[in-house]
Amino acid sequence: MAKDSNPLHHTHKMAARLKETIDHLRADIDKVDEPRFKAMFETSAEVLGGLVKAFEDYEKKNESAWTRTQKETRGGAFGP
Repeated sequence: MAKDSNPLHHTHKMAARLKETIDHLRADIDKVDEPRFKAMFETSAEVLGGLVKAFEDYEKKNESAWTRTQKETRGGAFGP
């Protein structure tokens, strides 16, 4: 499979970029003394961390949503 058509290639790259952004957000928290700014940046880092986890779960097929077949998901919402 060509590198560009391999989904894992893209999830690895995006997870790395998100981790860089998380690190930048957290570093900037210490640079500004304004509570709402700090809360916004920490919340943003946490949200991006959730996306990184979703990408990692996809790569490892840890999450049930990533392992369902097309037949199971056709025509309805994802449910238990």
